[in-house]
Amino acid sequence: MCGIIGYVGQRPATPLLLDGLKRLEYRGYDSSGIALMQDDGINVMKKKGRISALEGMLNGHIADSKATVGIGHTRWATHGVPNDLNAHPHSSMGGDLVLIHNGIIENFSELKEYLSNTGYTFTSDTDTEVLANLILDFYEGDLLKAVVRALHRVAGTYGIVVMHKDHPRSMVVARKGSPLVVGVGEDEYFVASDLAAMVEHTRDVIFLNDNEVGIIEDSGFRHFNLDESPIQRQITHIDFTLEQIEKGGYRHFMLKEIMEQPQTLEDTMRGRLLPDGGIKLGGLNQHLDELANADRILLLACGTSYHAGLVGEYVIEELARIPVEVEYASEFRYRNPLIPPNTVAFAISQSGETIDTLEALREAKSRGALGLGIVNSVGSTIARESVGGVYLHAGPEIGVASTKAFTSQVTVLMMIALLLRQQRMGLDETSQDITDALRRIPDQVSTILKDHSQIVDIAKMFSRASNFLYLGRGTQYPVALEGALKLKEISYIHAEGYPAAEMKHGPIALIDRMMPVVVLAAQSGAESAKIISNTQEVRARDGVVIAVVTEDDHQMDNLANHIIRIPKTLNLLVPLLAVLPMQLLSYYVADLLGLDMDKPRNLAKAVTVE
Repeated sequence: MCGIIGYVGQRPATPLLLDGLKRLEYRGYDSSGIALMQDDGINVMKKKGRISALEGMLNGHIADSKATVGIGHTRWATHGVPNDLNAHPHSSMGGDLVLIHNGIIENFSELKEYLSNTGYTFTSDTDTEVLANLILDFYEGDLLKAVVRALHRVAGTYGIVVMHKDHPRSMVVARKGSPLVVGVGEDEYFVASDLAAMVEHTRDVIFLNDNEVGIIEDSGFRHFNLDESPIQRQITHIDFTLEQIEKGGYRHFMLKEIMEQPQTLEDTMRGRLLPDGGIKLGGLNQHLDELANADRILLLACGTSYHAGLVGEYVIEELARIPVEVEYASEFRYRNPLIPPNTVAFAISQSGETIDTLEALREAKSRGALGLGIVNSVGSTIARESVGGVYLHAGPEIGVASTKAFTSQVTVLMMIALLLRQQRMGLDETSQDITDALRRIPDQVSTILKDHSQIVDIAKMFSRASNFLYLGRGTQYPVALEGALKLKEISYIHAEGYPAAEMKHGPIALIDRMMPVVVLAAQSGAESAKIISNTQEVRARDGVVIAVVTEDDHQMDNLANHIIRIPKTLNLLVPLLAVLPMQLLSYYVADLLGLDMDKPRNLAKAVTVE
């Protein structure tokens, strides 16, 4: 999730841009840069790494520049590894036009081919440079019109700020699917992707909605729809603190990231689910034959990523009929594993830097497996050492306890399962049904997240419990593991996840009225009757049952003490919905205990030691 800051005014722009970029550091980034409007054109300075590296680069160059118009950007890589060339701002060929961009241009490959055939050349691997040249291609003296014409050719999401050397006192802004807000000061204007970047200088703002464009000039801000019809929108005065702004008004990053999941799931699926039910995963294109002919798939992961892998095992075997093994990456290379021919190994990691997972990937590759990655961080070590793979596009996850990365990982694994099915069996009705159901998931997630009151009430009842037991069957067994892990991580309450039938082989001895039992029961078919039987066994021993069921299922009404209902979906997709109450329950228990769930004790976001 990149950061944008722009300034048009009378003050020196450089310190304002650098300060704004620093205010956006909490969002995560891998490079940064600024562009300043100078007398002789636009001067771009950008650098991989921390903003401090950019500051060092500016010293002795333009740190003392008197430029009063400029833009700045922090990049979270989506196209191309983190390096100086791929950092923003991006210039058009010839350098007359400069652009910063948040979002993903889905059809950038087609646009790049068109522009290359027209004579344009490119210096980076990014979709943003393609957009800069596309706007230049339409430029005939009116920058606003050029931006509008270019955006009509674009598929995907964007929040952009554009400058052209022929318009030294203005910049054009536009938004679709990526936040952008204009700040109105006294004889000065700001533009940013986040209020945090400008709140120190102004609290009067104009929010852009999707499919809107505008031009900032000394004389004011003019605002239009993409059909160029004018918009009159009132200035909004904000009273939030900086910390509230950074967290989107939420008290903790963890809750913010839970609430972001409708959007992150859409981002994960965007451009990958085709209208006919087909699947397009560009990072796997070169290996489709090897995937289709695989005799065995290994999923290598730790922690939450391991639980996502367990869901992947169910869906890949069900849909593609390929044997799958999910391995704890931390144990994999210490047991002299057998890697037969035609084995594909996926390393799954949010950070892409988990040392156990990286070493497991290296071990699998050394024994002849095709090494692929499923990671969130572009340019991470696992991404670089994989021969291909799939990015999550979930944006930075700041809370140590993973939430949105889990649902994005499960979604990617579902799309891989569908791709494998289609490669082996062709496009069929089952694929269409599942892709249709996947498209409905973000809205169903939103439905679950709208009202937390019931989960808050349950958290109040059990926040002082010493132990929790989580039970699930089929694809909901991994959700039971994940629910227990979340509670342990952030509330420090002992919790265990079990296959529901395994309860009789040990944990049943622990059940009494003091031990809450969370039963994941949101499935249909044979598993439904079995999970009800397991729940009856818990109640017979005076256990307290918290059941997660689908909205139309009333079999648990007289059996569970507390019922949480979720929308109905296909059994294979239930984990994407059932995990949300688990995340929220863990969050509210930790909150009631007064704990810092963003930074739980003894844990790190990226585990880089064995």
